[in-house]
Amino acid sequence: MLRGSSGFYSYAIYEHLEDMPALILYETRIAFMLKVEKYMAVADNRQRYMPLPDDRLPGRGEALAYPEAVLLVNPVEPEFKGEVDDKYQYSIENKDNGVHGWICFDPPVGFWQICPSNEFRTGGPTKQDLTSHVNPTTLAMFVSAHYGGEELSLQIGSGEPWKKVFGPVFIYLNSVSDRNNAFSLWDNAKEQMKVEVQSWPYSFPNSEDFPKSDQRGTVIGKFLVHDRCASEQPLPAKGAYVGLALEGETGSWQRETKGYQFWTTTDEEGYFCIKNIFMSDYNLYGWVPGFIGDYRLNASIIITSGFLLCSNFMQ
Repeated sequence: MLRGSSGFYSYAIYEHLEDMPALILYETRIAFMLKVEKYMAVADNRQRYMPLPDDRLPGRGEALAYPEAVLLVNPVEPEFKGEVDDKYQYSIENKDNGVHGWICFDPPVGFWQICPSNEFRTGGPTKQDLTSHVNPTTLAMFVSAHYGGEELSLQIGSGEPWKKVFGPVFIYLNSVSDRNNAFSLWDNAKEQMKVEVQSWPYSFPNSEDFPKSDQRGTVIGKFLVHDRCASEQPLPAKGAYVGLALEGETGSWQRETKGYQFWTTTDEEGYFCIKNIFMSDYNLYGWVPGFIGDYRLNASIIITSGFLLCSNFMQ
């Protein structure tokens, strides 16, 4: 907790030493189970009043094909009758999962989980995962096999040294004096998310395993696509996703769980800038909306503190 901050930060450092046996980690997360919040928000177009935990119990709820899905047959509040409650309905892709949480109306306060960076999340920017759901529960997901199976679990071999920092994430609490303005807490939480993103990487973690900004690198370059069906000349890959992940085959970033990933999107001319990268060896990956293919630059990218110029990333 920082002085003057309306909330607190949390992170974890996981380590597997050389003398340890093999490990498979299917899921790890930070979870908060609240008591009174009733209104949930995960995006501007995905927010609503939620059923109560009791609505999922036998007599009020009817279990469906798997435990998480429950048909509400006799909920406390009749407006929810006939709905199916399922925490997977509120999943979201990593790239869009910046802030989510709950609003209480009496008193009018908000509880939010803010994740300012996806660098420590597994599976890349398009990996879907859980957010908030009935109980009420709010999750900061770090590793999970959701939507991908065991291949997306963290698998460490016997005697394999490994260490990773998950987080920090920010647990933000806000309030208003008038309950009629309670919905503004969501807008305020989004503004706070922007503040946290601008502050990344944080300067306050004391661990040497969390590099400060002057201990990280930056990659800048241009992404071109050569599609003979569209043009004889290479085209700027506008709106493309470009990222660094551990070295591997084309598309391997989607199954990568041990290292860090750093992603951005290109501008109208195909230029990109990836900031705040851990010092390590990577491959450069990408894909372009409207073009078939998953791309990889056929060269290692070695990051040290400072700037690295990739003149043209062409596929």
